[in-house]
Amino acid sequence: VRFHILLSNLVNLLCDFDKLALYYSLLLGNLLQLAKMRVIFVGFLLLAVAIVVSGEKDAIDAHFLSNEFIELVRNNAKTWTPGRNFPESIGEKYIRGLMGVHPDSHKFALPQLIKESGDSEIELPEEFDSRKQWSQCPTISEIRDQGSCGSCWAFGAVEAMSDRFCIHSNGTKNFHFSADDLVSCCHTCGFGCNGGFPGAAWSYWTRKGIVSGGAFGSNQGCRPYEIAPCEHHVNGTRPACDGEHGKTPRCQHKCQASYKGDYAKDKHYGAKAYSIGRNQRDIQEEIYKNGPVEGAFTVYEDLILYKDGVYQHVVGKALGGHAIRILGWGVENNTPYWLIANSWNTDWGNNGYFKILRGEDHCGIESSISAGIPRIENN
Repeated sequence: VRFHILLSNLVNLLCDFDKLALYYSLLLGNLLQLAKMRVIFVGFLLLAVAIVVSGEKDAIDAHFLSNEFIELVRNNAKTWTPGRNFPESIGEKYIRGLMGVHPDSHKFALPQLIKESGDSEIELPEEFDSRKQWSQCPTISEIRDQGSCGSCWAFGAVEAMSDRFCIHSNGTKNFHFSADDLVSCCHTCGFGCNGGFPGAAWSYWTRKGIVSGGAFGSNQGCRPYEIAPCEHHVNGTRPACDGEHGKTPRCQHKCQASYKGDYAKDKHYGAKAYSIGRNQRDIQEEIYKNGPVEGAFTVYEDLILYKDGVYQHVVGKALGGHAIRILGWGVENNTPYWLIANSWNTDWGNNGYFKILRGEDHCGIESSISAGIPRIENN
């Protein structure tokens, strides 16, 4: 609105300039000088318009973190509750940078799992939570933090891989697959902190293997995560974010000095990797039999504000593709949902988790599911 008002004023000013300049040019008999003056004046006007447009864009960038936008979402969301997860000072550019599923990810989708003709149909429960089903596997209940890096594609993958490694060992083996190793060393997976391809991450797991590695500062495993978490949330204890995204860590084929294992020997592999078709029941069966899966979907501005309930997009533009881990499903107040773990630490959403409408491919949540089976016997 301010831009249109200013533009109208600038047009009026240009008309006034022409009238005044023409009067003096006729008076002095120098129309050539008038033309030169007009070119200079128009140049200044265009510069002013560019500055205003830039300012308007900054205002739009911050809009979806404003109290006014939160109230707008609150008035329209019927099945979920919004709130503040990020301070208003964090701009759209920073949050877009967290959406690390590259637009070309569909080109790297895994072969779809084909059901065997003899497979019997599983009787699925109305609600299912992997955390409860496999309580002996601690990684399923963990919420990781990708930090200031667009590495969600890697986090969704290594989280589900870690869960499945424990599940398929009947709870006898726990292994934290390293997000750092995958982000930095899988050169066919995309662009590290600048986005990647979830399907390619699972393929890399079967071909090259991934070493162990815990969270930043944990000193756990061969290659712990190198990018520190920062306080891009509210009322937290971590250092404040500076709005800049971290650089992709350097690929190193060696473990941290304090780890006693060898890098090559520490690698654990997948036996096979595949995608699940856009079918609610097929996705449920996969989770029920083999554990959490990695999903990718489109994030809209209103999801950033999620606090509780079953998310359904109501207002705001798309910010980008984001990868997450789907743990199960259920029904809340007659609304079917997927139970999802995010990778923005525990102070986002509902202790790091959120629920999203199930069965309607909402925001594409059922269109890009990646999974695989770990290789247990050779580890």
